[in-house]
Amino acid sequence: MLFWYVPAPNEALLISGSKRQGQDTQFRIVTGHGSFVMPVKQKARMLSLALREAEISEDCVTQQGIRLTVRAVTVFKVGDDPVSIANAARRFLAEQQRMEELVGRIFAGHLRSIVGGLTVEQIIRERDRVAQEVKAGSHSEMEKLGIVVDALQIQEIEDATGYITNLAAPHAAAVASQARIAQARADQEATEREQEAAALKAQYERDTAIKRAGFVAETERANAAAAQAGPLAEARATQEVIEEQTQLARRQADLAAQRLEAEVRRPADAEAYRKRTLSEAQRDQAKFEAEGEAYRRTTLATAEAEAVRVQADGAAYAERTTAEAQAAANTLRADSLRGGAQELIAANRVVENLPTLVDAAARGLAGANLTVLNGSEGLSQVTSGIVGQGLAILDALRQGTARMPQPQPQPQPPAAPGQAGQASQD
Repeated sequence: MLFWYVPAPNEALLISGSKRQGQDTQFRIVTGHGSFVMPVKQKARMLSLALREAEISEDCVTQQGIRLTVRAVTVFKVGDDPVSIANAARRFLAEQQRMEELVGRIFAGHLRSIVGGLTVEQIIRERDRVAQEVKAGSHSEMEKLGIVVDALQIQEIEDATGYITNLAAPHAAAVASQARIAQARADQEATEREQEAAALKAQYERDTAIKRAGFVAETERANAAAAQAGPLAEARATQEVIEEQTQLARRQADLAAQRLEAEVRRPADAEAYRKRTLSEAQRDQAKFEAEGEAYRRTTLATAEAEAVRVQADGAAYAERTTAEAQAAANTLRADSLRGGAQELIAANRVVENLPTLVDAAARGLAGANLTVLNGSEGLSQVTSGIVGQGLAILDALRQGTARMPQPQPQPQPPAAPGQAGQASQD
């Protein structure tokens, strides 16, 4: 559209003659969009905001008085803010092509100033420091010009006096020495590698020859084995037959051993076990019989001794009882004679025969083949029983006599002298 201006992304449109002014500028700045420019009344100009490059090559003198040629490059552009655009428009709008030259001269002056305060060693080793100091020294001037420095790099330092070369000579010599040593080591390693390679090659050739000889020998063996395959197969067949026969014989021997084990050894073991068991049973039976006979004889001897002792005790007891019965009979006889009772006379007769009865009972017990459980005490009890029965009979007779009325004596008539003498005699 006529009279409608649109700046590029890297341009700024400057419109002068307008009554509207921004940020104390005498013209209007338009970036990023278009604007209408009134003809005759307004005038439009374009200011480039593109990146620019300035090369610097300046002869400098260091703090040591050594002359150096320093080559550097700086990258800059007009700032994007309105103040920077206004400052750059006032100074470079008509001479935009000379902007690199002017900026390069400014940086060259600051570069001479910075290098003059440093030594050669510092300049060589601290190039970033030199660049930063140059940028810092020119910051205020670049700001007034509306310039923004993006980068400043020192590319090369030339020494016409040879100072840098002499400074690097010891290091170069050391590096050269190290290079020669490294080359010698490399040659030595290469020689060793070549020798190793030659040894490996010789070893490989030897191994190849050995393998080739082995292959030839193996081929010959295979040929020989093929030639002997028939006899070898026959021999192997014969060997297998022999092995089978050997196994058959071994199995027959095992079978014979098992048959011998079943038919001879086990029955023999069973018969021996039977005989051993019978002999042990007979031995135990004989032992039990001997012990039983000994026990029987011991028991009989003890019983005979006990019987003899019992007989002696019975005889003594019989004699003692006979004596006691005789004494009792005498007492009863005397009592009966004093009483004159007929019952007592009968009892007296019983009593007279009592010792004889007791003695006969005692002798009968002494000669009898009786088993008395409690020894002499049992025999005494038997004898005492017999005597007790006799005494019980005697007591019964006594009690019966006591209850009978005593006969009163009849008065006798006076007898004649002859009769009295006869009675006395009776």
